[in-house]
Amino acid sequence: MRRLVMWDIDYTLLRGGGVTTKAWKAAFTDVTGVAWRDTPSFGGRTDTDICNEVFAVHGVTDCTHERFFARYVEAIHEVKHEFAVHGHLMPGVREVLARLDADPGVVQTLVTGNHPEVAAIKVAAFGLEGSFDAEIGGYGTDDSVRATLVRRCMERARAKYGEDFAPVVIGDTEHDVAAALANGALAVAVATGAPTAADLTAAGAHVVLPDLSDLDAAITALTT
Repeated sequence: MRRLVMWDIDYTLLRGGGVTTKAWKAAFTDVTGVAWRDTPSFGGRTDTDICNEVFAVHGVTDCTHERFFARYVEAIHEVKHEFAVHGHLMPGVREVLARLDADPGVVQTLVTGNHPEVAAIKVAAFGLEGSFDAEIGGYGTDDSVRATLVRRCMERARAKYGEDFAPVVIGDTEHDVAAALANGALAVAVATGAPTAADLTAAGAHVVLPDLSDLDAAITALTT
């Protein structure tokens, strides 16, 4: 059985350098006419979930997700060059992706809280897009609950390839771990975001790595 490795993006593959938050704030004010007052916690959450909170906190009741996300994607396109300027890849990412690319027993994709177009822009900013079958990914517009994103990804992979996979989720937050466990997937966590290694272990991760700089350890965790 081949492995389906589902990658989180932010603080797992890369750091965006605040570009996403900048675009989010600009798009919100453009669409609603309301000044930005409060920035929620973005880590590990879906864009749909964050959007619901932002609307509620700012008292917005007359704006749809569709209107907001349309402007948000436009705003990301306007500043996408800034990802490579202000952001950076996490340690070992390029090497791990290359090794898995060469393994016929692995299919790599994205399970991320990001809007699918934003996810594509982020990975392309660092030349990573060739590593992922983005068509089968799970994205932040699929649902507000991250576990549903993993399930949708597994369903899409099965439908496209006509086979079952051994699922693996890799991320940096307790949300990623919980989503993996809810779907019977192997939960590999990297302590490259806000949660500590102890936090990720307590959440139930099967493997916790400090980062991906130890290539052999990372490949073993993702393929064994």
